[in-house]
Amino acid sequence: MSTPVFSIVAPAYNESSSLPAFYDRVSAVMDQLGEAWELVLINDGSRDSTLAVMQQLKAVDQRIAIVNLSRNFGKEIATTAGLDHARGAAVILIDADLQDPPEVIPELVAAWRRGYDTVYAQRRQRQGETWLKRATAAAFYRVLQRATSVAVPADTGDFRLMSRRVVDALLELREHHRFMKGLYAWVGFPSCAVLYDRHPRYAGSSAFNYWKLWNFALEGITSFTTAPLRFATYLGLAVGFGAAVFLAQLLVRTVLFGNPVPGYPSLMAVVLFLGSAQLITLGSIGEYLGRVFNEVKRRPLYFVERYVPSSADVPEFTLEHNLHTPPLHAPPLHTPDRAPVFVDQAAETTTVGAPGGG
Repeated sequence: MSTPVFSIVAPAYNESSSLPAFYDRVSAVMDQLGEAWELVLINDGSRDSTLAVMQQLKAVDQRIAIVNLSRNFGKEIATTAGLDHARGAAVILIDADLQDPPEVIPELVAAWRRGYDTVYAQRRQRQGETWLKRATAAAFYRVLQRATSVAVPADTGDFRLMSRRVVDALLELREHHRFMKGLYAWVGFPSCAVLYDRHPRYAGSSAFNYWKLWNFALEGITSFTTAPLRFATYLGLAVGFGAAVFLAQLLVRTVLFGNPVPGYPSLMAVVLFLGSAQLITLGSIGEYLGRVFNEVKRRPLYFVERYVPSSADVPEFTLEHNLHTPPLHAPPLHTPDRAPVFVDQAAETTTVGAPGGG
């Protein structure tokens, strides 16, 4: 099985309307580069006909690989699944909704050929977004830059090109709570930006609402810094200092003036303030404790229901847990703790588990 130069990895969730146009534009761009390539499509538990459309495209072009996850695991995990199955010397991540124009790919490739290991596409402007989303995004990047030691470029997403050594480094990181933007920056290696204009969605609407974006921001902050815990410590010190000052004031007023201090309003204010400080602290501790709880279980990141490789000379892959025969034609999964790959000799299919977590 020949190894492609480029692997284009595109996770998809309910993208049946945009996939045909996405394939047309990607294939047109990649064919112009004159190098061998594959398109790795990941179906992240879509509820529409996304998988059927992928299969139709696969019937037309054998350079397409399909990774059908057993359920919806979320975009970060689906992206990791695509990286696990990408075989190219360079891997290009791009969304299937066509907000990231495939026509920018040649610029990414040109920078890669100049020696950069990571070439990320950076938006010139956040067009088509509300002022609230733009403001919160800017605030998030400022907080992330100041609270962590990882320089996450602003106004970037998953759209990027990575060399094989960057991909292999990423696949060594198997934590379940995955903030991919931070992981891209954490592994390092020489990188540069390519500016581009992001387009509106080709079809449908975004699955990210403000609540999901808020949780995504919390995921990013707690993945790369313990600043919330440090903030809780500073808050406790500040509350203690304020309580000491308030107590000193009460003593002075009582000794000098002999007037009893009205108790109920001041008492309620102090109790409510201390209660809110305690809840914030407990919430911060609980967030990190929950992450530890999920990591120590060491569950696999995902399971693959079916994997169809991008080459016709490799058998189709399905997931069955009860087979324990030696591995045969397993595709390379770039992680040391991957799940075993098995072969069903009777059915002439190979079973594959997902790479392990931890």
